[in-house]
Amino acid sequence: MTNSIPKPIRHWIALAGALTALSALSACGQASPAASEPADAASDSVAAGSASSADPAVAALNGKITFGTEGTYSPFSYHDESSGELTGYDVEVAKAVGEKLGLRVEFAETTWDSIFAALESDRFTAIANEVELTDERKEKYDLSDPYSVSYPVAITKADDSSITSVADLKGKTAAQTPGSNWGSKAEGYGAKVETVPGFSESVAAIRDGRADFTLNDALAALDYFKTTNDTSVKVALEITDDKVYQGFAFKKDSGLLPAVNQALSELSADGTLAQLGEKYFGKDISK
Repeated sequence: MTNSIPKPIRHWIALAGALTALSALSACGQASPAASEPADAASDSVAAGSASSADPAVAALNGKITFGTEGTYSPFSYHDESSGELTGYDVEVAKAVGEKLGLRVEFAETTWDSIFAALESDRFTAIANEVELTDERKEKYDLSDPYSVSYPVAITKADDSSITSVADLKGKTAAQTPGSNWGSKAEGYGAKVETVPGFSESVAAIRDGRADFTLNDALAALDYFKTTNDTSVKVALEITDDKVYQGFAFKKDSGLLPAVNQALSELSADGTLAQLGEKYFGKDISK
């Protein structure tokens, strides 16, 4: 039987059929809008639940932040006698900030006199060790908002009555840790400074007569007397009008301050900082 359709028309019909089939195949390979929604929702969930994905500087840490700390400065950074674990007010604040940022928190222990050099050599990302927020340090480092506020005290031998005012510190010898803000303050008050490794060595220097006093944080002194019941020394002078503000220190231009300060603000608002203050000092020390 012969085909009655002219040959040119048969060619156009065949071409149209091929195009229709190709269009159908292409449509089958496309995902429907409904099918793509779960993937988009999952992506949004990750972005909302991870601070590292929201802040470029935090994201650059690749999920981990390491804090440098002494581990010998109770009650801010020390080892629990029963468990041996690193703990303290600064340690717990650092952990809480890391949690807010969605980061795993680790610690690297070092002495105070080498802690800033270790920060600059990238041994860790930040210092969590009652770093006083001074103008001099702000020129060299990124300093966070404060998470503790205190004032200096002068500790002397129990039977020493020669220090009753700031003026009495002039010309006296203070036992201080190298590079500490307390040593700088002692010099500012006119004292001569003899360097010692830490707070306990400062007290030993006073007992031995190598120093007249040591200047330190009122909160550290409170904890020292509470935990040691040491009656050989005393707090001879409280300098309550010289407020001291402490926070974290980062390398200059780290880019981390906005996220860290936001985390600290949230920890203040939700009561975490107040709770940690109550735990270690019996009061909120963050304001």
